[in-house]
Amino acid sequence: MLIVTTNDAPGYRVVKTLGVVRGITVRSRNAISDMVGGVQSLLGGRVGAYVKLAETSRQEAYDELIQHAQQMGANGILAMRYDANEIMPGITEVLAYGTAVVVEPA
Repeated sequence: MLIVTTNDAPGYRVVKTLGVVRGITVRSRNAISDMVGGVQSLLGGRVGAYVKLAETSRQEAYDELIQHAQQMGANGILAMRYDANEIMPGITEVLAYGTAVVVEPA
């Protein structure tokens, strides 16, 4: 699966545009992460507990995005992006989205 953040893929030609695809996950923090994150935030610098949560959330959304594109028959995704919103305190939605396409080498 070719995935790019640009609107085109150098070296490839789009032969069919299939439409918007997305992958969504909703994750919550847990008490241990909050405790560790709270201590780390007091000390300053990188808050590893939350970095791990963010990375896991993005990976889940990314994996869902690929699955959705494959179900549509795509072999590429153009203009891939992430978005995140806090649904309520401690619960975050992460969205990965882009345009599903069929590409072939130019």
